[in-house]
Amino acid sequence: MEQRLSIITLGVNDLKKAEQFYAEKFGWSKTDESNESIIFMQLNGIKLALYSNAGLAEDASMNGQKVDENTFKGFTLAFCTRTEQEVDDLFEGFEKQGVKIVKKPEKVFWGGYSGYIADPDGNLWEIAFNPYLEIDEGGNIK
Repeated sequence: MEQRLSIITLGVNDLKKAEQFYAEKFGWSKTDESNESIIFMQLNGIKLALYSNAGLAEDASMNGQKVDENTFKGFTLAFCTRTEQEVDDLFEGFEKQGVKIVKKPEKVFWGGYSGYIADPDGNLWEIAFNPYLEIDEGGNIK
């Protein structure tokens, strides 16, 4: 697995208020991939995503492994791959190493393919193939 971070997704209670904060206080602009459900902001080689806290917790839940306010920390980190097969290969390796798999990879509603793992402290990593993002040779999102 390459040593990189692709997306930091913050779970927010009010998407419009969060967008306004980052636009007005930081001077950051949303990207064209943004829509009424999610806001993306291009940073230096990675993206910041703003998404409903409840929706983010729901996205990370599967097969009775309910993620709730007691276990969900309100953010996820994402490692974006170049192919769906790379997602599967990484999960196969994680499983062999005893990494906690929170959600096995699957096709997702936004058109990609992803799953979730947790580190020893319960921080969630989404391992995803996003067909809408271009990743350069260095692993940076363009």
